[in-house]
Amino acid sequence: MAEAVKVPAPRLKALFNTQYKKELQTELELKNVHQVPYLEKIVVSVGLGKHKDDKRFHEVVKNTLAKVTGQSSTDRLAKKSIATFKIRKGMGAPIGALVTLRGARMYEFLDRFVNTALPRVRDFHGVGIKFDKGGNYNLGVVDQSIFPELTFEETQVVHGMQITFTIKNGDKVASRALLEKFGLPFEKGGK
Repeated sequence: MAEAVKVPAPRLKALFNTQYKKELQTELELKNVHQVPYLEKIVVSVGLGKHKDDKRFHEVVKNTLAKVTGQSSTDRLAKKSIATFKIRKGMGAPIGALVTLRGARMYEFLDRFVNTALPRVRDFHGVGIKFDKGGNYNLGVVDQSIFPELTFEETQVVHGMQITFTIKNGDKVASRALLEKFGLPFEKGGK
């Protein structure tokens, strides 16, 4: 009988479970370890915008999301009609694509994004510090060429992407503390 190969946990997940949880509990003065904020999921999405009818652009977006996240994307249809943009609710052509990452893939993507992709941004001074009411964080990437997984030919058609970090048990302060533990560099001078 073949023996199962045990795959090690992602580096950031192991660090969170062994070290960051305890540090966050003491820093945030929480009574219970279950009150510590944790990353639930990361959603990476791309809107097609004015290219919604262009099949080639749609394929480029799907290829980019698959290479960057390691998971195939799902197409998003319009939720409501907007006459100005000539969009009808549920119309056949997709208006965007997204990937929802959880578990090991989520931590692997976060590690690569923080340690490999963000340092490749030109004139980088840190990410913004705006969190929503639930403590979730949204980050826009203007150019997909910061990801080293993509070749030069794959970055010829430029598009941006939206990355959403969904955090459980987090308010603005706790969520920021969690993301700083993971190494996300915030702008200086922000409170």
